[in-house]
Amino acid sequence: MALFFHFGPNTFTDSEWGTGGADPSLFNPTRLNTTQWVQVAKDAGFNRVILTAKHHDGFCLWPSEYTDYSVKSSSWRNGAGDVVKELALSANEAGLDLGLYLSPWDRHEVSYGKTLEYNEFYMGQMTELLTRYGEIKEVWLDGAKGEGEKDMEYYFDCWFSLIHQLQPGAVIFSDAGPDTRWIGDEAGVAGSTCWSLFNRSSAKIGGTDPNNGHFTGKLTHPHFTLKRMIQLNTMKGLIMHAERVLWRMCACWSGVDSLGLVSAEDIKVLQEFTELQKSIFSYNLAKNALLSASSTRGGIVDSRFDPNNVLEEGIYTYWAPEENQSNWELYLDLSESVSFNVLQVQEPIQMGQRIIEFHLEIEKDGEWKKVINGTTVGYQRLLQFPTVESQHLKFVIDKSRADPLISFLGVYMDSFSLVGNKFDNSSQMHFNSSVAVQEARCNHFLNSSEVLRQTTPNHTQTAAL
Repeated sequence: MALFFHFGPNTFTDSEWGTGGADPSLFNPTRLNTTQWVQVAKDAGFNRVILTAKHHDGFCLWPSEYTDYSVKSSSWRNGAGDVVKELALSANEAGLDLGLYLSPWDRHEVSYGKTLEYNEFYMGQMTELLTRYGEIKEVWLDGAKGEGEKDMEYYFDCWFSLIHQLQPGAVIFSDAGPDTRWIGDEAGVAGSTCWSLFNRSSAKIGGTDPNNGHFTGKLTHPHFTLKRMIQLNTMKGLIMHAERVLWRMCACWSGVDSLGLVSAEDIKVLQEFTELQKSIFSYNLAKNALLSASSTRGGIVDSRFDPNNVLEEGIYTYWAPEENQSNWELYLDLSESVSFNVLQVQEPIQMGQRIIEFHLEIEKDGEWKKVINGTTVGYQRLLQFPTVESQHLKFVIDKSRADPLISFLGVYMDSFSLVGNKFDNSSQMHFNSSVAVQEARCNHFLNSSEVLRQTTPNHTQTAAL
C-alpha cells in the first residue's frame, strides 16, 4: 500500500485546488519533519510514500529552475529548502519506496495553453524530479483540469518515454496507464469485476471510465496488463471505509498540517487501521486444513501442482487441475468447526489472470450451501460476508479463461467489524458482495479505539485455539 502526502500552499489557504495566485511566502511549515511522515507510514504498514511535488496551482516543492513559483520564493528555510529532497532522504533511510506526482495542469505557468512551449516546460520539470532524488518507484500524472480552463494538448507518449528512460524501474499512473490505472474513485469505490488485462486504446487520460476494468473478450492489445488502483482521500475515510482499503489495495491520502507534520489525529486513525488489519489477518484459519481437489495436474506423483500449495503464502507455488477439465474444485477440511467471514484468494498473476467466476460453499447438516459468489481474482481478492460456521469448505471455480490456477486460499474471522446478520443455515441465500455488511461498519469505526482494544485480544485467543 502507498501513503500519499498532499502538501503545498493549499495547506495554508485551506483549499483543495489552488488558483496559482497564492503568495509563495505563505508556505512556511516551521516544524516540517519528513522523517516523521515516513515513520508514520512505516508504522502503519505502508511500503511506499508518494508526494504531490506540484499540484494544479503550479507551486513546486523543490527549487525548480523552470519557475520561481516554488519553495525558493517562500520564507521556509529562507528560500533554501527542498521538500522533495528531504522526503527522498527520509524514505531511503527508512527503506520505503518513493513516488512523485507532477500535475500536468498548471494554473500559474504563463506558457500553459501553448502546446509546444508548455510540453517542453513540463518535461524539463519532470527531468529535474527524476534525476535529482535517487530512485523513483512511481510517477503520477493525470488529465484533471477545471471547466473553462485553457485548451492544452499534452504529449503523453513523450512524457512516458522520458520517464521510462530516466527511471526504468518506475511505474506510471494515469487514467489509461501505461503501468497503473484507475479502477475506482477517490471515495474508494470500485466495481466488483475488474480485469488487469486492459485495452488502452479505449481509454482516455482525463476521461476515467468505471467500465474500463470489464473484459469484453475483444482485446486488441492483450499485452497491456496494468496494475489497478483506487484511492481514499481522507483519514476519516480510511476508517469509515477500511474494508475498501484492505479489500481493494488502495492508495491512501494523508494531509500534512501547516507546521509540516502529520497530525496526532491522523496518526491515531492510522494506528487504528493497523490494529484492524492485524486483528483480521494475523491468523489464517485454514492454515492447517486438509486439502483435496477435483483433479491435480500430474496426479499425486507431481508435487509442483499439489492442492496443499494453496496454504503456502506467495504466488510462485500453486494448485493446477488436470488440463481440459471443466470441474474445478478445492476441498478444505478444517478438522473442527470454525467461524469465519472473510475469504482470501490469489492467482499466480505471473501466469495470467484467468478466473472469471467462482463461489464458496460450506457443508451444513450434510448439505453444501453456497456462501458467496465472486468474479475476477487476479493478484488478490478479499471478500467479506456475514459470519458462517463449518468444518468443511468447498471452493468452486465456475468459469475461467484458461485452466485456473490458485496460489493461495485463506479464511479469517473479522471479529472487529459489525456484521449485520449471521448466515442463515436453513436458507439457500448467498451473497454477491459485502454491501450488506458495509453500512453497519462506518459509525462503529469512527469511535473504534476502545472496542478495538477489547476485540483484538479475544480474536488472538480464538485464533490460538
